Order: sequence, then C-alpha cells, then structure tokens
Amino acid sequence: MNWNSVSFDWNQARAFLATVEEGSLSAGARALGVTQPTLGRQVAALEAALDVVLFERVGKSLVLTPSGLELADHVRVMFEAASRVSLTASGQSQAIDGKVRITASDVMSALILPPVMAQLRTRAPLVDFEIVAANDIRDLQSREADIAIRHVRPEQPDLIAKLVADATAHFYGSSSYLDRRGRPAAISEMKAHDFIGFGDNARMLELLNPYGLGLTEENYRLGSESAVVAWEMAKSGLGIIIMSDEVAAMSPEMERVLPQMDPFVFPVWLTAHRELHTSRRIRLVFDLLGEFLKGAMGKG
Repeated sequence: MNWNSVSFDWNQARAFLATVEEGSLSAGARALGVTQPTLGRQVAALEAALDVVLFERVGKSLVLTPSGLELADHVRVMFEAASRVSLTASGQSQAIDGKVRITASDVMSALILPPVMAQLRTRAPLVDFEIVAANDIRDLQSREADIAIRHVRPEQPDLIAKLVADATAHFYGSSSYLDRRGRPAAISEMKAHDFIGFGDNARMLELLNPYGLGLTEENYRLGSESAVVAWEMAKSGLGIIIMSDEVAAMSPEMERVLPQMDPFVFPVWLTAHRELHTSRRIRLVFDLLGEFLKGAMGKG
C-alpha cells in the first residue's frame, strides 16, 4: 500500500463535499458549523493539493467543473465509508451512557412514550434521551435518530426491524359532538358527519372508503399535519377522528363510534441500525422499548 499516494486532508474533502451537497459555501459552512471563510480556505487548499479547479463562479453561483464533478463522486464514497466507520465504532461502545435519539410520530411521542421514559431513566441513568417527534420517516443511516418507532417496515438492508405489536384503532368522537350531531348506528350514516384529518386527507380516504364509508373531501373540512393537534380538536367537539385505542382510552370524554365495527389494525415496528444494535446502550433501550410497546399496544 502506497501511503504517500494520498496528498490531501480529509477535512478539506469534507468541506468540498458539503459545498457540493448544500449548494453554496455559506450553506456548506452552516451544515458543518464553521464560518464561510474557513470553508472557503479548506476548498481552496484541496484545489491546491490536487492541482485542479473544482468550482467556477458563474454570477453569484458556484458551478462544478468537470474535474469537480468527477471528484465529488469519489468523495461521496469516502464519506459513506467514514460514516460506516463511525457507526461501527459507536456500535462497539459497551458503556451504558451517552445519548440515544428516539424518533416516533407526534402521537406516539406525546401520549404513548412518556410512561416508558421513567423506566428507561431508572435502568440507564447515565443515558441522555432525545425524543424526535416527527411523522416523516427519519433516516437512521445518516444518524438523524438511533431508534425509530414506525408503522411501516423499513426496506434498507442495514437496518434491524422488530415487529413489537399489532395495534388497533377505531373512530372516536367527543360526547359533546355526538350529543349534538347524533351517534351513527350504521356505516352508511358516517358520511353525514364532520371528520378531522391529520396528514394527507386523500390518502386517508383511500384507506377508509374501501370499508363502505362513502366519505369525500367535504367531510374533511378541518385537520392538521399534527395528529396531536387533530386529536385535541376532536376532544373539543369538532368532529370524528380515527385514533389508536390506547390513546383514546386516556380520554374519557371520547366515545367509540360504531363500536360494533371491526378495528383497524396497524403494525408497530421498532428499528435500529444493524451496527448500532451491538451497542449496550442502544440494545438496552431497544429491548425496553420493545417490551413496553408490546405490553401497551398489543400482543405483537
């Protein structure tokens, strides 16, 4: 192996890649947490070390040269390899301390997870926990989170996924709303009611209408991207909402609509990166979450 064949500094290559991926020196500097002049000097140092021109300035924009475009592909491969090294190293940590980021939907984060945090704090008092409440699927491979709780199984081969529960959901409405608008006795009566949506209403209609509900966009005049906000609207008497039975059980003012209707069943998947799952702290949190969610949300 020719150790003298590498003639540049990795930090310079990282500065170059950040500029490419973020689109400008200023954006790249923000992403790396450095000043723009510092980033500019690192990119210039890489150009000097390699004796190539990586960017051309066109107006106020930086444009990759052919050499820069080719080099960017190689540096991306280097970055992915460096990321795998970091993941492997953190996975080998046997200390039950450090930080663990858990990402879950806003409903799960706000209403289901808090009770388990007391157990986790007792079992791992030196671990710092961060709950990332997000309804989009966070990328575990880029370390936006260490553990994810989701309702779809991840497809990436580097991720470990465990089905911990098959949870159930029904339609719910507040007693005040149902007293005012009436309690539907059959599925055909549902289309006369107001519904509260969260997320994509069109997708919600695709999932619900095969059950014979006959709902349209007209039924969904109120909603929010946040399921927590939508749930609070329903609790305030503004309409009917679909919600997990575990969450609904916490609110006695909410009544199950069409109690004779079969439940909607949805999976609860617990996911971690394959290498991170060898870390004692990640494994401890992963296993405790699995036990808790299995007991709280279904038989799994």
